[in-house]
Amino acid sequence: MSQSYNRLELQDADARKIIAAQMHMGNNNCNYQMEQYVYKKNQGGANIINIKKMWQKIVIAARIIAAVENPEDVCVVSTKEMGHRAILKFARFVQCSSTSGRFSPGTFTNHSQSGYKEPKLIIVTDPAIDHQAVREASYVNIPIIGLCDVDTPLKYIDVCIPCNNKGNHSVGTVWWLLAREVLRLKGQQSRDEDWEIMPDLFFYRSSEEVKKQEQEDLKKAAEDKMAEEGENFDQGNYENDGDWKGDENYEAADGAQDWANEGDAAAPANDDWAAEANNTWDN
Repeated sequence: MSQSYNRLELQDADARKIIAAQMHMGNNNCNYQMEQYVYKKNQGGANIINIKKMWQKIVIAARIIAAVENPEDVCVVSTKEMGHRAILKFARFVQCSSTSGRFSPGTFTNHSQSGYKEPKLIIVTDPAIDHQAVREASYVNIPIIGLCDVDTPLKYIDVCIPCNNKGNHSVGTVWWLLAREVLRLKGQQSRDEDWEIMPDLFFYRSSEEVKKQEQEDLKKAAEDKMAEEGENFDQGNYENDGDWKGDENYEAADGAQDWANEGDAAAPANDDWAAEANNTWDN
């Protein structure tokens, strides 16, 4: 158990992450086998999971995963969509295999199937939904670790991690904590340093949310580009405007001076024409 070693105890930062992700908020209904993990009920009737027991189970599961000699012999399964991203990230960091989406019957039992696997340990996101994988693993005596809510049946589950397995942030955070603990037990991650991978990398994101975020990023990039081009355009016009005004004033001054000189030169000719016209009229 984690109480035997202080380095494995729950840290305050991890406790804050668990509370922020609402991993401790269970369902209103409670299975009799899960009552041992319930701390109490809140005013809304939801069962609150004991965080210390949750952390102890996470550490036990991580020690089991780290004890498997070949990481590829560990298979993580998630039929529900909110766990797809989490198990893919977990499989990437732990170097294990994963099965997301619909679980094909016979994956663990049918040798002639193309996707046949023979793992030594499987981890399921929700035993109630991943019941096909749990049942086949029980046929071939594969140990099963499950993320279980308070209303989840524990049939065929060898190690239960009590947590809220129905929330996006909760599922992502528990997989993140499990992956980090496995890497720490294997010596690939120091306990004195924070893991550079953030928990939100394991969070589920819907396709609509991704498209909306991409559209917002493109719109913001276009606005920034237009603002930058407008600033450069205004600055260029200001500089050219000074030169253009200087040339205009220079040309206007020269034109006015030439016109004045031409007027002065033509004045005598006008006087002679007027005098000649008057003399002719008098005669």
